Amino acid sequence: MTSNVSQNYPYSSESENERASRVERSLAANEGLRDKVRAESIGLPDESRWWVWKCRVKGCTGLLHTAGYARTAHAVYTVCDTCGQTALR
Repeated sequence: MTSNVSQNYPYSSESENERASRVERSLAANEGLRDKVRAESIGLPDESRWWVWKCRVKGCTGLLHTAGYARTAHAVYTVCDTCGQTALR
């Protein structure tokens, strides 16, 4: 299996409270990230659990947490809790 295929599978899941807390910490720690997420995504429905993925940035050990739905694609918009990069899942 290539790494591109394996990256499409979730790593874990987390509660809504865990997700919101981790996304908020990432937004607060990375200047301009909050505005970027607002511009590129829309809100989320009420769910009790959300998927988590490994960050795909080389050398980053962070996790991608759901921050919204992408405005321009049919995808989940995620934010890394370590490097602050965004990705569509």
